[in-house]
Amino acid sequence: MTLLRPQPLTPAAFAPFGDVLDASGAPDRLINAGLCGRFHDRARLDFGAATGGRAGISIFDAVPRPLPYSFDLVERHPEGSQAFLPMSLQPFLVIVAPDQGGAPGRPLAFLTQPGQGINLHRGTWHGVLTPLHAPGLFAVLDRIGPGANLQEHTYPAPFTVIPA
Repeated sequence: MTLLRPQPLTPAAFAPFGDVLDASGAPDRLINAGLCGRFHDRARLDFGAATGGRAGISIFDAVPRPLPYSFDLVERHPEGSQAFLPMSLQPFLVIVAPDQGGAPGRPLAFLTQPGQGINLHRGTWHGVLTPLHAPGLFAVLDRIGPGANLQEHTYPAPFTVIPA
């Protein structure tokens, strides 16, 4: 078993895998008569339109997991990006792995701040949705369409994420 310590989710650290979705910094513009800040175009969405894909919004209700958390399964979606937007202000665990010749490499763990979401780029190896607190409700924006859009990989030995 290999131990992983989660690192804070920052745009720079997460850039190889996807986008951090949050309302940090000043808004890009004010809208609605100046009563709403718009944090504009925060994610690179990709739904495989050339293969018949389209954007869809689903609601996921995941069971919270405590730390330490052990896993050996990661997955990826070769036909589209996948964004996870928490429907509560609780942090959650994000596990990703670099691609190494079509297989996942050594995973990394990130811990979100309350109010942060993520967008995983197309083809990014990632762990399953891992809330740390109830409720585990997330709005998920991802590809809906024909074709195989899920690849799973089981590591030969588990990894365990321990508290930071």
